[in-house]
Amino acid sequence: MSTKFEIGTVVQGKVTSIKPFGAFVALDQQTQGLVHISQIANEFVKDINDHVSVGDEVSVKILSIDSASGKIALTMRMGEPPKPSRERAVPTVSLEDQLKDFLKQSNERQIQLNKRFKK
Repeated sequence: MSTKFEIGTVVQGKVTSIKPFGAFVALDQQTQGLVHISQIANEFVKDINDHVSVGDEVSVKILSIDSASGKIALTMRMGEPPKPSRERAVPTVSLEDQLKDFLKQSNERQIQLNKRFKK
């Protein structure tokens, strides 16, 4: 493994493959590292393919280098503020209404369970 890479440095790389758990990025001809799915973006990443594709040129920061195994951990999270998410909108239902709904669902489940055990 090349010793020219240091922890904390930002380098350009090319995405070589994508797996459900992360993306492999080539740092040079002989060296590649893994950007874990949690390090792809500052927001929750459900599908890596929504953020990167094979062949993309990306900036990555080196998080760790395991010289024994040759594994390099990378991140694409460079400290940008998280983007606002439409999925995480603040609910407009009051806490009291949420509690009433929860109690109603709970009571319905309890009734169903009682019917099963009475058979």
